[in-house]
Amino acid sequence: MNKCIIFSAPSGAGKTTIVHALINDPVLKLRFSVSACSREPRPNEVHGKDYHFLGIDGFKTLIEEDAFVEWEEVYENNFYGTLKSQIQEIWESGHAVIFDVDVVGGLNLKRIYGEQALAIFVQPPSFEELEKRLRYRSTETEEKIQQRMSKARIELDKAPEFDVIIVNDELDQAVLQATHVVSNFIGVK
Repeated sequence: MNKCIIFSAPSGAGKTTIVHALINDPVLKLRFSVSACSREPRPNEVHGKDYHFLGIDGFKTLIEEDAFVEWEEVYENNFYGTLKSQIQEIWESGHAVIFDVDVVGGLNLKRIYGEQALAIFVQPPSFEELEKRLRYRSTETEEKIQQRMSKARIELDKAPEFDVIIVNDELDQAVLQATHVVSNFIGVK
């Protein structure tokens, strides 16, 4: 059976770091589903590796062509989605798909893939720690930080809708817990 591992969290909770650790585990044989987005790349982001940067018009065209498994307008004219072609290619290569998506996208993917999917919510140890991590990144304006914190309040309330919640207080422990849960789900180790 083709399987999906879905990681979701508020921005700054550490999901991307955990996902990268799992992708680098050769035993798990996971392949990353590169999401598509309408925004411009940030410095050091690479098209096709970090995201498929489509622009607003390109993204809207693919919506019309039904090219997405799921998509969402996260903020006005700021779209993110999962391309059907990405999933098919990964499954055809014999790998399980791992997603790093926002909370709404994660719940949508779980609804679509059902028992084929394991939905994991990465939770920060506290709301204050989440804000501290966002500020430490130094990649966002004050307005963006406030926007992300406001969204995080809503996202944290959705944690119980996921199959598993991992509290990322200590990164090494969170990675170990994620590795264990994912290994059991895909049947390795």
